[in-house]
Amino acid sequence: MEQEDSSPILSLLTDDLLLRVLNNLPGESDRKTFRSVCKTFLRLDSIHRTSLRILRTEFLPTLLRRYQRIESLDLSVCPRIDDGTVAILMGGVSFGWSQSLRTLILSRSSGLRSGGLERLIRVCPNLEIIDVSYSCDFGDREVAALSFSSSLKDLKMDKCLAVTDVGLAKIAVGCSNLERFSLKWCFKITDLGIDLLTKKCFKLKYLDISYLKVTNHSLMSIASLQRLEVLAMVASNFVDDEGLHHLGNGCPSLQILDLSRCDKISTFGLSSVMRGHHGLLQIYAAYSFFEFSTSILNQVKNMRNLKTIRIDGARINEASFEILATNCKSLVEVGLSKCKGVTDSGLRLLAEACSSLRHVNLTCCNSITDLSIISISQFCKGLLILQLEACILISYTSLRCLGVCSSQLKELDLTDCSGVNDTGLRFLSGCSQLACLKLGLCTNISDEGLSYIASKCRHIHELDLYRCTGIGDGGLAAISTGCKKMKKLNISYCYEVTDEGIKWLGYLEELSDLELRNLVKVTGSGLAAIASGCKKLSDLDLKSCINIQDSGFWALAYYRVNLRQINLSHCGISDAGLCMVLGNLTRLQDAKLVNLRNVTVQGYELSLRACCARLKKVKLLANLSFQLSHELQDTLRIRGCRIRWD
Repeated sequence: MEQEDSSPILSLLTDDLLLRVLNNLPGESDRKTFRSVCKTFLRLDSIHRTSLRILRTEFLPTLLRRYQRIESLDLSVCPRIDDGTVAILMGGVSFGWSQSLRTLILSRSSGLRSGGLERLIRVCPNLEIIDVSYSCDFGDREVAALSFSSSLKDLKMDKCLAVTDVGLAKIAVGCSNLERFSLKWCFKITDLGIDLLTKKCFKLKYLDISYLKVTNHSLMSIASLQRLEVLAMVASNFVDDEGLHHLGNGCPSLQILDLSRCDKISTFGLSSVMRGHHGLLQIYAAYSFFEFSTSILNQVKNMRNLKTIRIDGARINEASFEILATNCKSLVEVGLSKCKGVTDSGLRLLAEACSSLRHVNLTCCNSITDLSIISISQFCKGLLILQLEACILISYTSLRCLGVCSSQLKELDLTDCSGVNDTGLRFLSGCSQLACLKLGLCTNISDEGLSYIASKCRHIHELDLYRCTGIGDGGLAAISTGCKKMKKLNISYCYEVTDEGIKWLGYLEELSDLELRNLVKVTGSGLAAIASGCKKLSDLDLKSCINIQDSGFWALAYYRVNLRQINLSHCGISDAGLCMVLGNLTRLQDAKLVNLRNVTVQGYELSLRACCARLKKVKLLANLSFQLSHELQDTLRIRGCRIRWD
């Protein structure tokens, strides 16, 4: 609670000076501390803050009354957004905030209907960015409500499954100023809708039509967009080379093209696009071709400014590396995942010529050796991301070179690299800026190696130790002591971990995502320590933790009311424990509850009724579809919850 402004030093600090201090605070926890000092600091925070991410809808009136200058409002993590939430927004609150609002995030708001959405849009006349992605029940009426936002420039509608060309037509006519539009997984959109969109929204600079069932006719329409800079069409499996030919003759401003996983296109189609767009900066063609062919290589020679190329899954040869090295010296990202023909000599050519490389993906390039990593680390001093999953010939020698030469490295994926051991991790600890490290299936590492990483790589916020069977309580103690910024941790199937190790994790106050699958030595005592200590925990996976008693689940229900996702499948929780967990976790949106052997049908009924108003996804054993009441199942669906039967 804020204190009175009793300190005389405050009279010496002007609002301008204090706002400068506030502007330089690095994180939300620091801002929270700042505004708790006194009423003056709280007032300045309300002036300074321009964005809100709401966790619970009941706080909306108070927060909107306090923060009248917000430009961005994020409601995506609220348990349930519906027309009632809009009524709360409108009821008894000054609308000053609505005039300054520019960004509104409503993703996964399946409960919101057209009436509430239209009311919200009309009271916010200056909206420029709206995100309603993954609102799977959104249909044409809801989209029509969005069309009242005439100033809209950026709209994200991914996986709005019920939207058709009719709704898209409303957007095209009402939002003619659109510059960015994402329609990923809107399966009911056809060529007709895309054609109208391109005719009305000619200012589009970014368009994502990935996974749509559109054909070459849509690409003919898209080709007319003179300002289009980015086109994503992942898995557009009804488009072939004819469509790409249309694209090659249009879209003069095109800079970024993503046609990954397009089954019917060939290298000739891509080369026709490249022929007409020598200024392309980024090309994503993962798993679209069998071979990086001569036709593409001939066009690569003219693309001097190419920054990114991803050809995952294609066959590549030495000549390809030579052409890339000779002509694409500006490359900053190259994706060669699962490419056949990747060799040490080819990668040396590329690394030596393209010293600006920042991101290299060599996943499953299992023919490369330490020589490749030595070349990359020695020539590409600014390397930030390196993906080496399943590169089985990599050893501690590679990690020694990375530790010495790649001081800026942020992300490293060593999943299933059997040559990685404790010695290698000792060398790797020289990469002190590491933020993400993946060591899953590295069975030759132990607590000793992990302690090297924890002692020097203090910026790590994501660590994957999946099936690292040599890791035990000592390693977790080292992580808890050294990696205070940890947000995401996976220690599933680390069988040696016990309650003692889990208790150490309770000191990681920033931890938000934790996977603990099949830790059979962990009991309710360990879970209680996590529940009481990890204050920001939002996602928790306890699948097959068979020895956790109800005492641990009760602690979870008491302390971690902000948990959003939980996996309790194959756990030993009882009827009472499940009712307590699902009833008390007021922000829970996704629950996996498969094969709970100690829970009865009645226990499922009572537990699901306790949380049906906020649950968005639930996974249950298929047999329960015949045992749970139809009334309960209908209630869950009506309230926007998707039931997945396993």
